[in-house]
Amino acid sequence: MTGTGDETARIARRLSDRIGPFRRTLLRTSRAVADLPDIPDAQVEVLRALAAGAAAAPGADAPGAAPSALATRLGLARSTVSNLVSAMEQSGLVERRLVGGDGRRTSVHLTPLAVDRLRTYDDAATSVLVDALGHLSAEDVHALAAALPALERLHREITPPPAP
Repeated sequence: MTGTGDETARIARRLSDRIGPFRRTLLRTSRAVADLPDIPDAQVEVLRALAAGAAAAPGADAPGAAPSALATRLGLARSTVSNLVSAMEQSGLVERRLVGGDGRRTSVHLTPLAVDRLRTYDDAATSVLVDALGHLSAEDVHALAAALPALERLHREITPPPAP
C-alpha cells in the first residue's frame, strides 16, 4: 500500500471501528424487516457455514459438517461449536445425524426451517441495503462497488489458513 505507516494505521482503525457496528446494524434491521427471531450472530455464522457446504454439494442429501470441521472453519473452540449446535438443535435450526458406519461421529445439517430463515434474512438484508444505497450519491455507490474486490482480498488476507 502506498502512504505512510500512520495513514495505513488510521485506515485500519477506521475499518475496524466500522465493520462490527455495520454488520450488527444490518443484522438487526434485517431481522426487524423480516420479522425474524433474534438468532445470535454466532449461530448465524454456523448456519452460513453449513449453507455454503450445502451449496457446494447440492442435492436431496447434501452433506453436513462435523462439529470439529465447523469449529476449524469458523475459528471457534470445539466446545463453543458444540454448545451452539445444541442450542440450534433445540431451536429446530439444525439436526445431527450419525455418520454412516460410525455410531460415535455425527454431522450437522440445516433443517428446512433454517434454510427458510436464511433465505428470508438474505432477502431482507438485500432490501435494506438496496433502499439505503438508493439514498446515497451515485459516486458513493460506485465507490462501494469498487471497494468490494478489495474487501474480499482483505478478508482472505486476515483469514488464517486451515489447520492441517
